[in-house]
Amino acid sequence: MDLTLNEIQTMLQTSARDFMEDQLPKTRVLEIDDSDSGFDSGLWEQMSDLGWPGIIVPDEYGGLGQGWVDLGVVYEVMGNYACPSPHLSSAVLSAQAILAGGSEDQKKALLPSIASGQQIFAFAQTEPDYSWGPSGVKMQATSNGSGYSLSGTKLFVPDANVADQLFVVARTSGGAGEDGISVFIVDPKASGVSIRVMSGWIGPKVCEINFDNVQVDGASVLGEAGSAWGAVESALDHATAVLCAFMAGGTQRVYDMTREYSQSRIAFGVPIGTFQRVQDHVIDALNDADSAKWTAFEALWLLDSGAEGASIGVSTAKSVASLGFPRACDAAHHVHAGIGADLEYGLTQYTKRARTLQHYLGDSAYHKARMARLMNLSG
Repeated sequence: MDLTLNEIQTMLQTSARDFMEDQLPKTRVLEIDDSDSGFDSGLWEQMSDLGWPGIIVPDEYGGLGQGWVDLGVVYEVMGNYACPSPHLSSAVLSAQAILAGGSEDQKKALLPSIASGQQIFAFAQTEPDYSWGPSGVKMQATSNGSGYSLSGTKLFVPDANVADQLFVVARTSGGAGEDGISVFIVDPKASGVSIRVMSGWIGPKVCEINFDNVQVDGASVLGEAGSAWGAVESALDHATAVLCAFMAGGTQRVYDMTREYSQSRIAFGVPIGTFQRVQDHVIDALNDADSAKWTAFEALWLLDSGAEGASIGVSTAKSVASLGFPRACDAAHHVHAGIGADLEYGLTQYTKRARTLQHYLGDSAYHKARMARLMNLSG
């Protein structure tokens, strides 16, 4: 496995860094985070002009047709700047679900608008019981002859408040297993759909979506009804690996801030970095940053290679990132003390994301259990 960046990846990294440095100072991140929507249409338009929503969409559907490591390179930079955007929801989760489970007609109809950034899709899977496995899908879609009726609640759905379309995971049959799971394409403005941004000390805006007897036609089913779990799992695996690259970039920035502060902050006539306990915190953050980066890019490389053990690599990376990102933030706050809580300083932008993203797409405990199952360790 060679993780040296090739020419295209180096170009993507440089372009992303230049764009973020020019367009996303921490003051703009604060403004977006503090806004009601958590969304900046101008920033999204600029990202779309760069072609980022279409990086992994094949060129026959209007995208750039690049690989997952290529996208990970961009996401590491996005994480380094705490970039708020609906990219993961729309251009990764939803796009990969279409690629893995949609019909050819659906790919032609849906992917070009995602790749161009003209439409934003949100991916609604988790429910009040909050599980990323098939057993967590309990929402029912009842057949009514010509279509389906959706009733139930989805929780912690990023970007639903700004989405043009919703991908809704629900059961058309079956109990708690993989069979009987379908994905529906739902208009968020349809009768019976209500969306609320959930409050709390969180980074990306997440939403509660309630469905009250929402009527959808048969054409709204992605692929074939009752057989969507394979596409959902593919979308989750690819999005999780990409998210890990984002978290690795955030962890790296937290380490950089902590190291630089330990060298510039003077106490008792010397930099605080000369104190052993401060050194411990700085090194802990470095270890977490390195671990997150290399496991994330190994997972992305495995996905690009079509390796049999790719899902194990993905869960390894998410387990590492879910523990390491918030742990690095804790170490950083120990070193920074009071100034670390100053919103304008910028450390809290990463702490908020670490606290939210450690759970999104499965926390460390979920992914360790998944690894044990995939490795046949759990019987």
